[in-house]
Amino acid sequence: MRDWLRIASRHDVVMRGLRVGVVVGTILVVINQGGTLLSGQLTSETLWKIFMTYCVPYGVSTYASVSAILSPEDETLPP
Repeated sequence: MRDWLRIASRHDVVMRGLRVGVVVGTILVVINQGGTLLSGQLTSETLWKIFMTYCVPYGVSTYASVSAILSPEDETLPP
């Protein structure tokens, strides 16, 4: 677990996660909350949903990056 957290906090992994989170999160916010944003009916619940919409792709990207770094090389696909 300690190795997983060390890798997850590496600069390259964090930056990749942030980029994915911003791009994918923004697309999902527009799809899921676009009408609410345009109508100006923001509530604390909507803001929480928007925040979580950015966190989920960040977490998925971080998990995938750490898993790829920790996977043994012999499991990679042949060139």
